[in-house]
Amino acid sequence: MSPLLQRLGGDFLPTFLAGMAVNFEIAALAVVIGLLIGLPLGYARASASRAALSLSLTLIGVMRAAPTFVVMFFLLNVIPREVAISGVMTVALSLVPYSAAYAADAGVEALQQWRRGSHLGALLFLPNMTRAFFVVVLSSGAAAAIGVTEGISVILRQAEQLPALGDRLVLFAIGILMFGIPLQLGFAFIRWLQRVLGSHMTRRQARA
Repeated sequence: MSPLLQRLGGDFLPTFLAGMAVNFEIAALAVVIGLLIGLPLGYARASASRAALSLSLTLIGVMRAAPTFVVMFFLLNVIPREVAISGVMTVALSLVPYSAAYAADAGVEALQQWRRGSHLGALLFLPNMTRAFFVVVLSSGAAAAIGVTEGISVILRQAEQLPALGDRLVLFAIGILMFGIPLQLGFAFIRWLQRVLGSHMTRRQARA
């Protein structure tokens, strides 16, 4: 039996699936918090108030430029040790600046489309945020830097123990496939939801 098959036949799969669940948990937390922060900023950016526009643009620009690793280690150093915050939450918070900036940009575009009367165009907010979720899932591999076991680190640890390059490449391909399937299914669902909502809006406009 090849070293790769031995690895796959052991505890690799349960460990990898548990790690993948951590990646998705981090991404879900980061995107939800990002929406809560980003949407009000996007609304302020679309406001007629010059002060609100300037403040929102400044905050969005800072968040867009914030490197995940810098934010993560900043949080680790400024949060008091007495405050119980998990590694998962720390990584999720470090990804919030990106997701909040993305939500603000996507929210502004959706609001502008809605105000123009293009409700179907506003629905592009859904696939746009789904893409942001995909990016955050893949970026959540930063969790390994603070000792959080997630799917990407499991793949890399297993690959280091395989002597043959071909086996390592096959393992990487399996990892890509395992991440790709749920992400693509999620994107297909969002696209379906977008079509259903779009069809419902079109019917309502036709009856109006």
